[in-house]
Amino acid sequence: MVVFSGGGTGGHLYPALAIADALRDIRPDVQALFIGAERGLEARVLPERGERHVLLPVHGVDRAHPLSSWRALTGLGTSLARISRVFAEDRPEVVVVTGGYAGAPAGIMAGLTGVPLVLQEQNSVPGVVTRLLTRWACRVHVAFGDVIDHLPVARDLAVVSGNPVREASGGGREVVRARWDIPADAQLVLVAGGSQGSLALNRVVSEAVRAVARGELLRPPQVRLLWSTGPRHIDVVSSLLRECDSPEWVHAVPYIDDMPDALAAADLAVCRAGAMSTAELLNQGLPAILVPFPFAAADHQMHNARSLETAGVAVVAPESDLTGAALWSELSRLLSEPALLARMRESALALARPHAAHEIATDVASLLVTPEVGR
Repeated sequence: MVVFSGGGTGGHLYPALAIADALRDIRPDVQALFIGAERGLEARVLPERGERHVLLPVHGVDRAHPLSSWRALTGLGTSLARISRVFAEDRPEVVVVTGGYAGAPAGIMAGLTGVPLVLQEQNSVPGVVTRLLTRWACRVHVAFGDVIDHLPVARDLAVVSGNPVREASGGGREVVRARWDIPADAQLVLVAGGSQGSLALNRVVSEAVRAVARGELLRPPQVRLLWSTGPRHIDVVSSLLRECDSPEWVHAVPYIDDMPDALAAADLAVCRAGAMSTAELLNQGLPAILVPFPFAAADHQMHNARSLETAGVAVVAPESDLTGAALWSELSRLLSEPALLARMRESALALARPHAAHEIATDVASLLVTPEVGR
């Protein structure tokens, strides 16, 4: 039994799923148990995938609201009590924590009970949970080498393995596009503001769509938008599209579960610059217009975005300067230069680390005490 814990958002949940899938490819006999938060994305995704899971009443800390600290502490205490029973019943051999407040209880319990603990840090700046748990970790997998300098961990425990991302289904570009009624010859732009969506990004895209509908901006005839609005924003966006006579070139959805397939089907992305988003862009070789979240810790999204821009993979569009017209102008420029998009795609693939999940899973497998069935 291997416990995977991390969530709250897709940026922490999907790395855990990717590592678990890779581990089950290596060791089909190993059972996985996912531990997450009742109020996180995992509360929907894990049941849909049919994964065995436990959801806890754990909360993150909102620094703007001091009372959230008290709620976080009481939730942590309750969660640790429940986790102790889970550990006593299932006796996990390894615990893998991929960060986020949802990963703290399982990581702490692993440290208290002596279960080998493996951490995976996605960002260029380590999160609070990762920094807290490194004292108990036997291995820390990081996506960026300079993260190691910010962790209280011996260097021989840290491994630069990249971010574990999910693979596309392999159904083919045309098959994937058909799911959303996207013509095979369309220039598909994927707009995604993360698992919760981005209000700021949605506003800018709304401006552009409204301006095109009014004839103020020109749309190349082959351009289509696949717009992941975020569940909380889909009603507002749908209302906007109705005002614009429901343009057939815009397909808005609240959330895209199979994001690797959507990336593989697209010609260009407009998205935030979180660590997992950028890793998925690289693995799919997808050029992008990156709009970094301006309030990310240590401005790490801008750091990620500028690195990809320097490498020729993306164009950075700071949120403070972005308008619907400016976004549409940049989008149209890139789509009008197929040779440039091809170079950006090649640059992205050159930086990709498609085997990160397998490398981390292999390390996890090496810590298992139970031999593989049949050996």
